[in-house]
Amino acid sequence: QVQLVESGGGLVQPGGSLRLSCVASGSIFSIVVMGWYRQAPGKQRELVATITSGGSTNFADSVKGRFTISRENAKNTVYLQMNSLKPEDTAVYYCNSRLYTTPNEWDDYWGQGTQVTVSS
Repeated sequence: QVQLVESGGGLVQPGGSLRLSCVASGSIFSIVVMGWYRQAPGKQRELVATITSGGSTNFADSVKGRFTISRENAKNTVYLQMNSLKPEDTAVYYCNSRLYTTPNEWDDYWGQGTQVTVSS
């Protein structure tokens, strides 16, 4: 079994910052990619940012220049630093990981989500 546990969400004013963390634990052989998605009320879940085990990153256009993603491979942890937050960043943020549980078996796993609210 694999678990992804997020932390760090909350309420912040426009222009503020938050840092999300996600730890993957359980029967993990290797992690290919970790990332963050978000879902606002009435909208589909969308990619925010991803990072591979080699450090390659990908960002949604809407967060480029404001968000950074990093990871600690030894701790199976990924971080999302969110700066210059806007009200439109308000959403439930989900951690995602594509990982191998054995040398030949892989799957996508999701965390339970953490609420980020940007409001004055």
